[in-house]
Amino acid sequence: MTIAEERIDRLQTLARRAVAEGRHDHAREYVRLARRIAERNRLELPREFRRFTCDRCDAYLRPGANATVRLADGHVVVTCDCGHHDRYPYRD
Repeated sequence: MTIAEERIDRLQTLARRAVAEGRHDHAREYVRLARRIAERNRLELPREFRRFTCDRCDAYLRPGANATVRLADGHVVVTCDCGHHDRYPYRD
């Protein structure tokens, strides 16, 4: 694991903890930093990180707190408080 990957992993942990404590501004800053590190080092963000962040407002999503998760025909719909939707396929 490279230094950049370790830093992204640590920022994800910090963002998850910040949202749990109600510090949403700190979590947004951690998400922005992680994305910037990935861009500069030409890394792909981990799947879990991509699925739990909003592309529009950079919020770290916590289902039930600042995001809703619904199942539809063959896909999961995650809606952020800002109104942005993400859809992910799944199999039965």
